[in-house]
Amino acid sequence: MDKITVSKIVCLLFAVEASIIPDNYNRERTALLEEETLKAVGGKQILNANETIANNILMKWKMKELNTSHDDPLHFNFSEHYFSYKKNIEKSKVYQIIRRMPKGAVLHVHSTLMLHADILIKLTYENHLHVCYENEGILLYFSESTPKLGCPSNWALVSDLRNSSGDPVAFDSQFKKYFTLYKGDEQEYDFVDITTTWKRFHTVGRAIGSLTAYRPVREKYCYEVLKQYYTDNIMYIEMRMGLYGLYELDGTRHAKEYLVELHKNVTNKFIKDHPDFIGVKLIITQSRSQNIDRARDTLNATRRLKAEMPDMIAGLDFVGQEETGKPLTYYLPIFSEAKDEINFYLHAGETAWLGTSADENLVDAILLGAKRIGHGYALTKHPSLMSAVIKKDIALEVNVISNVVLSLVHDVRNHPLASYLALGLPVVLSSDDPGAWSAKPVSHDFFVAYMGVASKHADLRLLKQLAINSITYSSLDNERKARLFSVFNRRWDNFVKDVISDVFLSESV
Repeated sequence: MDKITVSKIVCLLFAVEASIIPDNYNRERTALLEEETLKAVGGKQILNANETIANNILMKWKMKELNTSHDDPLHFNFSEHYFSYKKNIEKSKVYQIIRRMPKGAVLHVHSTLMLHADILIKLTYENHLHVCYENEGILLYFSESTPKLGCPSNWALVSDLRNSSGDPVAFDSQFKKYFTLYKGDEQEYDFVDITTTWKRFHTVGRAIGSLTAYRPVREKYCYEVLKQYYTDNIMYIEMRMGLYGLYELDGTRHAKEYLVELHKNVTNKFIKDHPDFIGVKLIITQSRSQNIDRARDTLNATRRLKAEMPDMIAGLDFVGQEETGKPLTYYLPIFSEAKDEINFYLHAGETAWLGTSADENLVDAILLGAKRIGHGYALTKHPSLMSAVIKKDIALEVNVISNVVLSLVHDVRNHPLASYLALGLPVVLSSDDPGAWSAKPVSHDFFVAYMGVASKHADLRLLKQLAINSITYSSLDNERKARLFSVFNRRWDNFVKDVISDVFLSESV
């Protein structure tokens, strides 16, 4: 065989091989992508015929809006602060679908920071409300006479200030800014350091907390919270709440345990008015700045409350800025006393640092048998702990917008939730303190997580699974959990039909 013939044969073999490689490569590539999809949160969900139609509508709008954001970052630029695009969210067709979607339960919110500032302003119209301006914030107190509490300025009646302002609408607009970190169109959206953000955050919390410490206002506040969350298609809430004594107009104070009784009474009234709402349970909290003795007092109060009102008490948590507060190891004596009686739902890993007591709180949350971990932001940096979370099926309560506002992450596309979703971790989405940044109860968080964090290919299956997870990992007993699933399934079917029948959403894009 001459050299020319051999050369032709070799070339022919290379040509044949080249024609084979693309087919094999594409099959392997497709298989890997399918494996990733199947492993991700929602990957095993199977959509029925109606859900498939609704999903097609959702995905058309998702692709259109993401492509528009890519080409025109001024529309939605998820590398910017949440406040910079917040006002555009409700114009989104994807958001309008998510807003209608039944979301099951909210499992990580703090009781005094749940209500939108617009509603809080209405509560300042109650009689006998005094205000004290202090540094960058305010302190509020209800009294028939000038409060005797210390004030760096002078106590004044809010009604007098409003009436003498000459423009009550403008007064309310300015006064509202004490109840939220979101200042509106003139807000500067530059990220600031975490310590500065938390200082501002505490100022907002102090203002709202002082407004809602008055028993009649607290009752109205609680009902308005439930109404707002119900409107946002939430059927059950587990809220974190510290114990403190509410007061009456004459200054008398209730025992701190009364706060739980008040929440129970208001919840029962709301359920009577809205029979498909399942209810509320409380996770009692203690600041991680407090000493062992104060923590033990909180533990003992939680024990008593759980014995008296078992349907209202979910468990115990320690809260506050992890990087400046005491680590979970400091409270180990408390946990050892309560591990057989009280469930733990522990904040852990709400930090961008690695190798500190804050991110290593994750170790202790896992070892202490936490039913869920609050935030878990640092978990991706601890592969062994991530494996333990998967093995022990410990749900992660992820709060994307909170992590942006409180200066943990700038670009939500870099949020660790993306990894948690891709790896199929037990994730529940929540909103932490939506009232403090004037967000919707949870719909804004779902939108930002779905559009800015999750894969571009993530579809209705992810959203449905996240809602299901919120029920699965709740602290409800089996009977109430089954009832919540029944309510959810019925509302989900109606939601799917609603998306299909809405001409505004179904029009071609």
